[in-house]
Amino acid sequence: MSTLCRLIQRGLLSGRPSCRLFPGQQHVRTASSSSPVNLTYDVFDGKGDSTPLVFLHGLFGSKSNFHSIAKSLVQRTGRKVLTVDARNHGNSPHSPVLTYEAMTGDLKHLLAQLRIEKCILIGHSMGGKTAMTTALTQAGLVERLVVVDISPAQTTTRTNFRYYIQAMQEVKISSDIPRSTARRMAEDQLRSLVKEHSVRQFLLTNLVELNGHYAWRVNLEAISAHLDSIMSFPDFPNTVYEGPTLFLGGASSAYISSEDYPEIQRLFPNADIQYIPDASHWIHADKPLDFISSIISFLQS
Repeated sequence: MSTLCRLIQRGLLSGRPSCRLFPGQQHVRTASSSSPVNLTYDVFDGKGDSTPLVFLHGLFGSKSNFHSIAKSLVQRTGRKVLTVDARNHGNSPHSPVLTYEAMTGDLKHLLAQLRIEKCILIGHSMGGKTAMTTALTQAGLVERLVVVDISPAQTTTRTNFRYYIQAMQEVKISSDIPRSTARRMAEDQLRSLVKEHSVRQFLLTNLVELNGHYAWRVNLEAISAHLDSIMSFPDFPNTVYEGPTLFLGGASSAYISSEDYPEIQRLFPNADIQYIPDASHWIHADKPLDFISSIISFLQS
């Protein structure tokens, strides 16, 4: 494995990027359990012909998590960038099934719809596991792979997601009140089980208003039913992905530990593992400039 644990110390970027934003189509909110769902996505259109970048968010996230990163990467690289809502998240359809195999099928379906024959796949947390599964099962679609603060290992012991789900399920909000009031009420009710302010703010991005009623746009029932499989990773006894791979961890996060290195090296023999100083699990939010620099350096390597 090349440069097993290199700490990244990047300089700051300057300037405010801009690009045109084209929203993906809005699709029906429910889907059958067996077929791929039509994922919603945003396209940030670059002028170059290089392989596009595709971002996959983590659990309880959405495509908007990477919008500012995407705009900057369009400006810096000229590449087209897609940010995608996973099934049961954002504006993508709900399904009772939430497995990495199903999410890989959704992504394959989307890339075929958009006539994207090859992409550079960048996934954070749950999205990182979907990206790894896609690379291992559909290697021809993935030119390069970036896995952000997650590994192909069991992560149940490192998370509080079960408490987050319980807290969200217990929230009750009055109808026909201002959005700001609803958000404040929801945060007050989350506080007992979700101690960190930043996590509460992240979960609250899923609070939506429809005809005066407030609800969570994520499919909590499906997430709860499949949480064990989301926290684990599919078994690949005889499969490897040999393309260039970057595992990018937060130095303050426990999601990529030295215990994971052998399995990373087995499945991804051309992987480099790097850490961004002073970054938690949400590297792209904590250290966006370092995150962007790391991606660009990897694309140029």
